[in-house]
Amino acid sequence: MARFHPVEHQFESFLRKPLSVRKAMAVIVTATIASVVVGGVVINLVDSEEFPDIGIGLWWALQTVTTVGYGDVTPHDVVGRLIGAVIMLESIAFISIVTAAITSSFVERARREHAASSAASGSAEHEDLVARLSEISARLDRIQHDLEVGGSSDGRRE
Repeated sequence: MARFHPVEHQFESFLRKPLSVRKAMAVIVTATIASVVVGGVVINLVDSEEFPDIGIGLWWALQTVTTVGYGDVTPHDVVGRLIGAVIMLESIAFISIVTAAITSSFVERARREHAASSAASGSAEHEDLVARLSEISARLDRIQHDLEVGGSSDGRRE
């Protein structure tokens, strides 16, 4: 049996279980933190002259991921700027996709709840209609019986 990577396991769990607002928020925050940590570590490894410690790399990645961009820490060489561009595009795309998946999950849940509510309402209406038709049928049977009895030899209706 293949062993799932922890991220894959969390993603599978995310897709299987109903989504709550708290869980959705946790997924978005986790995605953002992952982008910041990966970006901060990579920029520190690739451009250690401008980003001499991991803290500065993480600060820059946080500014980049959140698109704040204070400008107090910026890469000046081509490799650093390319990493910045990749982190910006990856973060924006990743967080957008996660947000879209969460929104889709909420919309689908609302659709299912509405369908279930409509089905229950429709079922109650159907039962009411059947009961009313049964009552009408019974009345028609009584009327027919009364007409048959009323047409008897003595001419009286019961």
